[in-house]
Amino acid sequence: MARMTGKEALARMLEAEGLEYIFGNPGTSETPFLDVLQDYPRLSYVQALQEGTAVGMADGYARATGRPAFANIHIAGGLANGISALYNAYRGGTPLVLTAGNSDTRMLLSEPVLSGDLVEMTQQFTKWSAEVPNAANIPMAVRRAFKEAKTPPVGPVFLSFPWDTMDEEVDVDIIPSSAGYYRTRPDTDAVARAAQLLAQADNPVLVIGDRVSQSGAGAELVRVAEQLGARVYASSYTYSEISFPLNHDQYAGILNLNSSATRRQLADADVLLAVGTNVFSSFLYVDEPFISAGTKLVHMDSNQKEIEKIYPTDLGIFCDPKAGLEDLAEALDQEMSASAKEAAATRAATLGNSRREARAAYLARMQNMPDSRPMPVDRMMYELSRALPENAVLTDEAITSRNALLQAVEPSEPGSYYAIRGGALGWAMPGALGIKLANPDRPVVAVVGDGASMYTVQALWTAARYNIPVTYAICNNRSYRILKVNMDVYLRGMLEDNQRDSEYVGMDFATPLPLAEVAEAMGVAGQNVEDPRELRPALERAIGSGKPSVINVSIDGSL
Repeated sequence: MARMTGKEALARMLEAEGLEYIFGNPGTSETPFLDVLQDYPRLSYVQALQEGTAVGMADGYARATGRPAFANIHIAGGLANGISALYNAYRGGTPLVLTAGNSDTRMLLSEPVLSGDLVEMTQQFTKWSAEVPNAANIPMAVRRAFKEAKTPPVGPVFLSFPWDTMDEEVDVDIIPSSAGYYRTRPDTDAVARAAQLLAQADNPVLVIGDRVSQSGAGAELVRVAEQLGARVYASSYTYSEISFPLNHDQYAGILNLNSSATRRQLADADVLLAVGTNVFSSFLYVDEPFISAGTKLVHMDSNQKEIEKIYPTDLGIFCDPKAGLEDLAEALDQEMSASAKEAAATRAATLGNSRREARAAYLARMQNMPDSRPMPVDRMMYELSRALPENAVLTDEAITSRNALLQAVEPSEPGSYYAIRGGALGWAMPGALGIKLANPDRPVVAVVGDGASMYTVQALWTAARYNIPVTYAICNNRSYRILKVNMDVYLRGMLEDNQRDSEYVGMDFATPLPLAEVAEAMGVAGQNVEDPRELRPALERAIGSGKPSVINVSIDGSL
């Protein structure tokens, strides 16, 4: 054991965990920790101007590295600012260690200014949340926090450090969390039963989520999909990273879980294999189940509580998706008859033909679009796709422009695309900075809605302060367009009031948001683009500059 202060123990534990960055917005209750950091230069402090920005950066960095990131923000008032970003991390399963300073324990009974029950504030959005009562507990608490964050199903944790625990001297051992990762293999009988169901299926369908990419199971997923000749759908709300190539012949798109159209898309499936995804999480009420009564559901997942949470499940398989898909692929090789393999090949060929025809039609339409102003969102994304370097990483909070973006770019490599998950706006502006820090040798382009960008626009200051060269392409449609879309769903669907026209109260901006000018004010290069012919060269200059930049693109926001 060695004798040291609590703040030294915390810094040494972070070094032992291999941490590079601390994402933070400083506050007075963090004074002791901030003081000790100057003695630990291997821990780089990345300053944000608001707590949600700090947590968003940590979220992006953790997702891009696959390792727990560390954020340190301020007591109750500041922590409240960061909870929307913490919510995204929790819903999406980001391995994140969030911390905050708290009041001196000798003051807590007096309810000091800015104090609060930080554990109660965070525990509903974390895997584990705790206050560290004394300095002797710091190594154990930090070790457990990192272990909890990176153990599947991965997710965020929270630790509160009262002021006096930082200055207290204790004898402690600095031992990090275990580096080992051991995959949970599926039950062999369950895999055999799944293989039997799928081998006999006339129209199997796969639905996937982010826990596939978190387990690194992309190759195994492609193998199983190709064995079955199955359509592959991504599940909205739980699919925001690439585990199945979007340019694959069998990729069928993202399921809109706020629409009854999803039921029609899945209606002809006789066996549905869901892997690493919630089945199904939606926001709007849909009056019919997405899965038809005649469809058998097989759910393979590392998150045990999601299996049969909502839908009756014929076969639930709790396991690591990579290990489960490996075993399933081997079982399918043995179980599928020659006629079943031939039928799968026919299904795959039919899907491939349809996809190639659709792609050719899309490209023909893009190449013949008029140069209208404001430009259609399809044109914006087509020009963006032509400007992107091959090794670019996309960060996406485009919301209603997402389908156009994915159709144009078709990201297909793991680590090439990250989208907001959880639904609390404001992720991409800081998230892209964390992703860039994790990918210093790759260009990072963030595609962000104008409304969403304003939630954490302070991230531009951090980009300038540390020269983090992210290019932001802003979809400026002068409105909260997703709210207008949902208003129409409400009037035309839920109320069946086809005669009522909405005034879209609170959803339109009186003037376009001046994102390029805001960027310039914060030290980031900004440019407004209205002419679609100017967009590609503007993006190419920005991406090639090696500096952070904002391209504020005026697009048609009509419904």
